[in-house]
Amino acid sequence: MGLALPEAGRYFARSLKQSLRLMVGLPDYDAYLSHMAATHPDQPPMSYEAFFRERLEARYGGGKGRCC
Repeated sequence: MGLALPEAGRYFARSLKQSLRLMVGLPDYDAYLSHMAATHPDQPPMSYEAFFRERLEARYGGGKGRCC
C-alpha cells in the first residue's frame, strides 16, 4: 500500500467509521454525495435530513430506494 503513517491512520479511521455505520445500518451521507457527484452531476443532492428520511423509508417502508 505504501501509505505514510498519518495517511494510513486517517484511512483506517475512515474505514472503521464506515464499517461501524454499516454494521448498525446507518446510511453513509458522504458516500451518497460522492455517488451523486460521480454518476448524477446534473442533479442536486438531497439534504442530510431528506437523505436520512429516504433511507429509513427504503429500509423499513415500501421497498423502493435504489436510484440505479
